[in-house]
Amino acid sequence: MRELFDEVAGQSRLDPEEAVRRTTRSPRRKRFYTKAGVVEGPGGFAITLDDRPVRTPSGRALAAPTRAIADAIAAEWEAQPEFIDPMSMPMTRFANSVVDAVVDRVDAVTDDVAKYLGSDLLFYRAGYPEALVAREAAHWDPIVFWAAEALGAHFILAEGIVHVRQPEPAIAAARAALPGDPWSIAAVHVVTTLTGSALLALALLRGVRDADQVWNAAHVDEGWNIEQWGVDEEVAARRRARLVDFAAAAGIIGALNPAT
Repeated sequence: MRELFDEVAGQSRLDPEEAVRRTTRSPRRKRFYTKAGVVEGPGGFAITLDDRPVRTPSGRALAAPTRAIADAIAAEWEAQPEFIDPMSMPMTRFANSVVDAVVDRVDAVTDDVAKYLGSDLLFYRAGYPEALVAREAAHWDPIVFWAAEALGAHFILAEGIVHVRQPEPAIAAARAALPGDPWSIAAVHVVTTLTGSALLALALLRGVRDADQVWNAAHVDEGWNIEQWGVDEEVAARRRARLVDFAAAAGIIGALNPAT
């Protein structure tokens, strides 16, 4: 079963779009098991197929930190019909990424998220038309103000696309708010890369915004363009694919940080 997910791993195991591209070239594999289950052990809650442990692409045992997450992964395996479709298993793909690519390098993943704080989506605003300017402000200003007040991270806003260097103290303050456990930082990484905003990911982590609010805030400009010019089906298909992985990451964040 490991080779199924080797095919969708791509250059970055946290890159769902690369996974989509690679999976279109992989052969379908028949379901080879009768039932999926969960077994609690010293390494967490392991996922099993016919009572045998599932392995990640690198050969490690696939285990989740909570029963709820493990049950969700097992449910994906249980829901597979005659053929297994890895792209219908976002929680499994996410878990593979964490176990294989994040557990041993949490600091590197944190650094990658922190890079977005230098050029976050929320910092660069439209100059016109007025309605779009107002819409961006309505979705984005509360998050920027929250970061300043709650995190002590005072960022600079800009109009247009010319890069503005952000204050190092602001970046450091926001970086300090990132989680330290591999599953949470991996989920924050996915949300950050899919939305283009580490601040939106932090707002989701801290419960300042829910998943729907974060997703909508990340697509303010895209939504505006759709209203003006109509739906581009190719763009819409990519957005739907990204939403699947976003929802999985948001679910992980909610499961591990319910009271944050």
